[in-house]
Amino acid sequence: MTEAPALPLHMRREQFDPVEELLQVRDSGGITKVPTLFGGPPAYLITRYEDVREVLSDAVRFSNARTRRFERPDGPQFTEQELEQMRAGQMLAFDPPDHTRLRRMLTPEFTVRRMRRLEPRIGEIVEAALDDIERAGKPADLVATFALPVPSLVICELLGVPYADRAEFQQRTGRLLDVSLSAEDRVAVMRENRTYMTRLVKGAMADPGEDMIGMLIREHGDDLSFDELVGIASLLLIAGHETTSNMLGLGTLALLRHPEQLAMVRDDPEMVTPAVEELLRWLSIVHSGIPRTTTTEVEIAGQVIPEGELLVVALPAANRDPGFIEDPGRMDITRGAPGHVAFGHGVHHCLGAPLARMEMHTAFPALLRRFPNLALAVPDDEVDFHVYNAIYGLRSLPVTW
Repeated sequence: MTEAPALPLHMRREQFDPVEELLQVRDSGGITKVPTLFGGPPAYLITRYEDVREVLSDAVRFSNARTRRFERPDGPQFTEQELEQMRAGQMLAFDPPDHTRLRRMLTPEFTVRRMRRLEPRIGEIVEAALDDIERAGKPADLVATFALPVPSLVICELLGVPYADRAEFQQRTGRLLDVSLSAEDRVAVMRENRTYMTRLVKGAMADPGEDMIGMLIREHGDDLSFDELVGIASLLLIAGHETTSNMLGLGTLALLRHPEQLAMVRDDPEMVTPAVEELLRWLSIVHSGIPRTTTTEVEIAGQVIPEGELLVVALPAANRDPGFIEDPGRMDITRGAPGHVAFGHGVHHCLGAPLARMEMHTAFPALLRRFPNLALAVPDDEVDFHVYNAIYGLRSLPVTW
């Protein structure tokens, strides 16, 4: 059995909190050089809020497109054709203007106005999941019965992915994001995902539906290559359910450990929006996003970094920077945490942020009102955190009511 790799500093947590070593880096020099996963080159780790925003907002000096995917030299390799195919349509792998061309086609589908049209359907999906939990009886694993199915069904309907495939793509996504996988397993699961998404897009091209993939084919079929369609669909499917799922699970646990704030979310509709923002900031489930590469010599936090160096931003450290927000280690839903970088910043700011917010805004109060006596069904120290994952969360959340 392959031994799990050591987690990079920015991915290490003590339950909800970034490890003390990461916060010490932020509060001293703000930058340190760290090893990266999968035997890649070392990277400069950027930890302060203002520095992280600077890196994320400047695609000219800090490039996504120049960052190569590094694999262990002794592991299996993708062919050049495979690499080009898998890069196509992946907006996070491009800088403007290539990134702008792709994003412009999708932006109208993710506006706040468009998301509001989805709100009634999201409400129905949430209530149906709660009905299922109630019928099955207590205890329940809230990850398996609520946090994962709700965003999965939403994104399936939005994209036109058969919901019958959910177990298959959820299992595959879990492996894609599992940073403890061997090089062989990583390559295999990426190829599996490519095969599935190719089949899905071919079916949509033969009979475009009213969903997002169908829209892209009808309205932008002449502007997008087949590989770009596959890449866009893959990115939206993975990002569209895995992130919100982890926020729902981890956010529920955070509220259970702060019962006075849980009661505010349950009983006061005005508190739901600020609660969602504070949970996003305080939990920061996305550790860093895509590494950047310097295109010229730069100076950050008084340190000169040469051209061609890899940079990784630590979103949990930035979101808990006392230079950004007072008493950052305390969860306080009354402040709403405006300006957090949980969704990133700049041109790569999360396209699906309005959808994620809508789902959380609907799901949290609905869950807490349906089960006003919601409580953990296991001792607090037995909750299983999903440590070796590119998106932080819980493996399970056993609850009773």
